Amino acid sequence: MSKKNKEKRDTTAVYNEIKLDIPKGEEWTYQIEGLKAPLIGKSVENAKMKKVLVVITLLIAIALSIFFSVRAVHSDTYTFEQLESGWQFSKFSNPGDITEITIDFAEGDKTKPISSIREYAFNCDDKLTSITIGKSVEQIDGKSFYSVWNLRNIYVDKENAFYCDVDGVLYNKDMTEVICYPIDHDAYLREKAGYEEELWRDSEGYDDAYIEAVQTYRIPETVVKVGELCFNYTNLAVIYLPEGLERIETLAFFKAENLKDIITYGPGGEYKSLPETLKYIGSDAFTRNQQLTYMFIPASVEFIGHHAFWDTAYKEDGEVKGVAVMNAALSEEEFKAKVEAGDHWLPSYDYKLLKKTIDVNYSAAREK
Repeated sequence: MSKKNKEKRDTTAVYNEIKLDIPKGEEWTYQIEGLKAPLIGKSVENAKMKKVLVVITLLIAIALSIFFSVRAVHSDTYTFEQLESGWQFSKFSNPGDITEITIDFAEGDKTKPISSIREYAFNCDDKLTSITIGKSVEQIDGKSFYSVWNLRNIYVDKENAFYCDVDGVLYNKDMTEVICYPIDHDAYLREKAGYEEELWRDSEGYDDAYIEAVQTYRIPETVVKVGELCFNYTNLAVIYLPEGLERIETLAFFKAENLKDIITYGPGGEYKSLPETLKYIGSDAFTRNQQLTYMFIPASVEFIGHHAFWDTAYKEDGEVKGVAVMNAALSEEEFKAKVEAGDHWLPSYDYKLLKKTIDVNYSAAREK
């Protein structure tokens, strides 16, 4: 017999020597001398309290987990950057439930007043409806509110020395520049005017009363500049520009696709299209405004950026629509000598699988 088999036999022999003489029927209650009695069928001492402690421990663990998760989310919601001149509001990442925000102090610390708002700080947010600018903000980049789709109003603290608002539209303090007309400002005006959802429309679209109350905006007579991206994506149908306006910046009316009428007003009355005082038209200023049908470039204009009127003309059923012809006060010779015009500033349309640029009617008289 091998050693391995011998060891197995000996072990079995030892096990077989251990015998317990347990009376029949007492297998689950029998107590071995020196050991604690079985607890089968008996309540454990302090069992209820132990269960409560376990539950409390689990609840605390879950609460802490939620707390730190929320804290982590909110720490990423606001991004600030310290500058020499103060604190900058750099980025807002909406966790999904924030509709109103006040920009006043970095990290909620009153010793860290925010002095500037960075470009694209609210880029493409679709939840915010209201933003309030605190009194310490001195500089706001024109692109800060780009594509904030549901933004209705931008309010400014009355003590702010650099900016103000007029019923939720953002201006600089002396009202010489309109900075941002919120994309969904018409929702606020609709509610203010008492229109209920979808009741202002008929089979032919918006009625005149609705357009007047909700889709018409008159820029104050003090304004000399329309800021970049100011009216981009808005639902305006009619815009009144003041005589005295000098600059329309880049992308100012970009994809304001409902804009049908541009009217200049002043001491001498009203007239169609751009002011006689206008000098500068930025790149893509009126891109994709296909509801426009008339455009007049006054003799005062000195600069037109690239693609300034891109896609304002299009061809449908064999007919050129939109801005089908560009009217200019200057002669062709004067225009080319005076006006610095960027590439593709004139709109084009599809013509036999090619893009054809619209004609310019030089030395034109303005329509009344």
